[in-house]
Amino acid sequence: MKFIPRSESTRQRIVELTAELINKKGLLGTSVSDLEKATGMTRGSIYGNFPNKDAVALAVFDYNWERKRKLLFDGADSHSSYKSKLLSQVLLHHPSARTPFTPGGCPLLNTVSEADDTNDHLRSKAAAALISWTKNLTEIVEKGIEANEFKANTDCLATALQIISIIEGASLFFRSTQDMKYVNSLVEAAKRIVDNICV
Repeated sequence: MKFIPRSESTRQRIVELTAELINKKGLLGTSVSDLEKATGMTRGSIYGNFPNKDAVALAVFDYNWERKRKLLFDGADSHSSYKSKLLSQVLLHHPSARTPFTPGGCPLLNTVSEADDTNDHLRSKAAAALISWTKNLTEIVEKGIEANEFKANTDCLATALQIISIIEGASLFFRSTQDMKYVNSLVEAAKRIVDNICV
């Protein structure tokens, strides 16, 4: 039997109020008591709108990824050159940008780190988001080639994968070491990748 939430507005409120908590602590690290405290709601109210804690985490991932996706894609759309569109995605991740991503780091990196061996539904959602991001960057490179900004022999997919790997790698290094030298070095590496494909 399909689960029907009592209230879509309450369901959305639960997602918004637990987005930071679950991104920081993960599904396994978040208790029902944590959800109650974050929302100010009873267990009954939460489970009247979600069948279980996993469903809350899935909805929260969608919410967090949509926030990040909008920042990335809107940021790219605000630039006229394809080089700037690519670089904007890198620079938005630099800590100095103070971009309003969900606190706790990248929801993709956090979710995959936790869910790869523990929750196939969450892992699949993260994979779909990552593939969507990859396609978006690949299309930017393809359009840059069409506009004669990038070299015709550029491997579009490989370029997108390198940029995303550098962005996520920079996040990993900064969160683990708190040392900006690694982030700055990786940002410069991303800039070189983009410079090297320019005509």
